[in-house]
Amino acid sequence: MSKNIKILIAVGGTGGHVFPGCYLANHLINEKYGIKLVTDKRGYKYSKKFNNLDISILPSSPLRLKNIFYLLFSLLIIFFSIIISFFFLIFNRPSIIFGMGGYASFPICLAATVLKIKFVIYENNLIIGKANKYLLPFAKKILVANKELEGIPNKYQNKTIEIGNIINEKIFKYFKKEDDKKNDSKKTLNILVLGGSQAAKIFAETLPDIFKNCSKDGLSLKIYQHCLSNQNEKLKLFYKDNNLNCETFNFSDNLLNYFSKVDLAITRSGSSMISELTNANIPFISVPLPSSADNHQLKNALFYKKKKFAFLIEEKDLKVKLPNLLKDIFKNYSILSEMKQHQRQFSDKNVYKNINQTLIKKIINEKN
Repeated sequence: MSKNIKILIAVGGTGGHVFPGCYLANHLINEKYGIKLVTDKRGYKYSKKFNNLDISILPSSPLRLKNIFYLLFSLLIIFFSIIISFFFLIFNRPSIIFGMGGYASFPICLAATVLKIKFVIYENNLIIGKANKYLLPFAKKILVANKELEGIPNKYQNKTIEIGNIINEKIFKYFKKEDDKKNDSKKTLNILVLGGSQAAKIFAETLPDIFKNCSKDGLSLKIYQHCLSNQNEKLKLFYKDNNLNCETFNFSDNLLNYFSKVDLAITRSGSSMISELTNANIPFISVPLPSSADNHQLKNALFYKKKKFAFLIEEKDLKVKLPNLLKDIFKNYSILSEMKQHQRQFSDKNVYKNINQTLIKKIINEKN
């Protein structure tokens, strides 16, 4: 490889788009490509934690359809972003662009179409996102985490390549020593609560009472809870007043520190997080975000439940179903052992090898 081959990675929006882009950037840097990452202000707060990356910020906006004024304003921002992207690409002139999904990747990819710069898009959910859907006709290749992805018309299937989930490479080296006999007779259930890159406000409002009631029913719990910074003190006080063992934390880009401590996770159903948990063989309860675009988180959760990699509880059912499930697990830890066995049949460990092969054989070497 050569740093003469410049690659631009366009990310934005939530951590579910930003983190795969940053992990991809680090991998391609190690492969000796010249890498630049472009995002918006929202995505920058996540990507800046990868302080080794060359990051540029461009304006962006989702397509707001609430009323005509919101729509016109968002269209104006998108148009302005496309113009800025156009000049940005002329100045930087990358050989290839990776659009990682999310509305911040749309303007740069559309500008690339005008300038005849090759770009590929990546989709890690099980239903294609809006930005990627609009870009299907223009993309050189469509890289997908899973072949069961919905929303790609048949006429674009010849451009589609399954590569796996782009996640933290450290996950593939992660090994947690298992002692299933010990697990079957454990006295404490260690639970990791994850709210996604934006944290889940509802988890901090709903789960503590559920844990309190479970404790009253005889369950011994140790909680590691991801929350918003303004929720820290309230949560700590609640858990202390109710004699519950809990450690709260805010954003962490090194969840492996927590993976090694827990038996079970409760999480939103963003593709990046649930694929990391599955690859690390951490059983989890998937709670889809009801407001996710096109209800894609429910689609993700149903897929992982079907494969027996996870449990699924919808947010509206948490108060009723979660206590019963935790009680069942506490009585019989073999439930978790069986789930781990299913998870071990799945791996994304070849994702970066697949990217290398795709990049070299199917993108760089193609003339058109």
